[in-house]
Amino acid sequence: MNAFDQSGEHAATILLVDDESINLSVLGQFLTSHYRVLVATGGQRALQLAHAAPRPDLILLDVMMPDMDGYQVITRLKDEPSTRDIPVIFVSVLSSDREEERGLSLGAVDYIYKPCHLSILLARIRTHLELKNARDRLKDHNSFLEAEVKRRHQEIQQVHLQLLQSEKLAAIGQLAAGIAHEINNPIGFVNSNLNTLDGYLRDVFSVLDACCATLAASPVTIEAASQLQELKQQKQLSYLRNDIPELIAESRDGLTRVRDIVQGLKDFAHIDSDDWELGDLHKGLDSTLNIIGNELKYHCTVHKYYGDIPQIYCRPSQLNQVFMNLLVNAAQAIETKGDIDIRTGCDDRAVWVDISDNGNGIAPENLTRLFEPFFTTKPVGKGTGLGLSISQNIVRKHGGRIEVDSELGRGSRFRVWLPIHQELSNREECRA
Repeated sequence: MNAFDQSGEHAATILLVDDESINLSVLGQFLTSHYRVLVATGGQRALQLAHAAPRPDLILLDVMMPDMDGYQVITRLKDEPSTRDIPVIFVSVLSSDREEERGLSLGAVDYIYKPCHLSILLARIRTHLELKNARDRLKDHNSFLEAEVKRRHQEIQQVHLQLLQSEKLAAIGQLAAGIAHEINNPIGFVNSNLNTLDGYLRDVFSVLDACCATLAASPVTIEAASQLQELKQQKQLSYLRNDIPELIAESRDGLTRVRDIVQGLKDFAHIDSDDWELGDLHKGLDSTLNIIGNELKYHCTVHKYYGDIPQIYCRPSQLNQVFMNLLVNAAQAIETKGDIDIRTGCDDRAVWVDISDNGNGIAPENLTRLFEPFFTTKPVGKGTGLGLSISQNIVRKHGGRIEVDSELGRGSRFRVWLPIHQELSNREECRA
């Protein structure tokens, strides 16, 4: 069932799982004003409710429970086709990085430490419900497109346009979890810093209150001065004087990271315009790298060797999609650790962008089929076989071409050539 409809948030059902009645009471009362809430005090009951109709749209799951802990519960949920797609957010007092890593590796979409701010919890819930709703719509949309391909085989151009949009949505959906994680990290430590600052300010104000009381009782006695000095030492004012600016600086850095991620997403999608315009390919490459950073950073090192190239007349959002497809393919070709090189250059008539990797490479018999629709060498479920086909069509409609050089065991290089000056016919075809 969709998490949202025109009537608002009340269409979503939240399953709250916790063996502490006080937690169920506080969270349940807060969430009831926003969603339909189901509660379970143990793992077995949670599994029963997860399988019952209507199924919950999202589960808030405690880790430490007596009969079955949260890790066992999520494992059971992910093993069942009917419940594996329900987003699970762990809400736990276990606040170590190891516990968070374990929870996320088992399939949780988020991990929140207790005690948590209810407003932050609500924001996380809304985010993951929106992502779930987008994934459901995308799944329905892809099913519709598959039926259209079979039914309207002769209308290949119209089907291609639909697949172009579908692939773009699929790629964004695949990266949505990574982007959410990148945003949640800085938000998490900003929230932690604010909690610490709250305690620091209470200590500072208690010392100020003591100072005011001492000064009001003039003349100041030796005993009162001694008590004031002891309070300053107890509250560690010297330490707070140094730590407060550091906490503020860290929080500003965290908020800057969130702003940069959001700006990168806006630049990548080119929200303000999707028409023909002068585009900066280096800016497009950088915004694409910001968006797919979570896909690359754990096993790929990206090296940028940008040349001096002019801006070109293009549709930037479509070229960004080409760059994303090539970069994600390069990352997936690297099994453990490897390098991706990005080079740019130009001649008198065209600019070029090289994206190369030192991954597995491509077998010679597959090189001639790379740009065929639905052809893929990836395992089932890892690719649609449309990325390179769509990329080639986008580049062709820009009047360019894609060259491939690959060798098994040594990696691959894709070079995108794009004309500096566009013919009017190319613009009209790309707009169609």
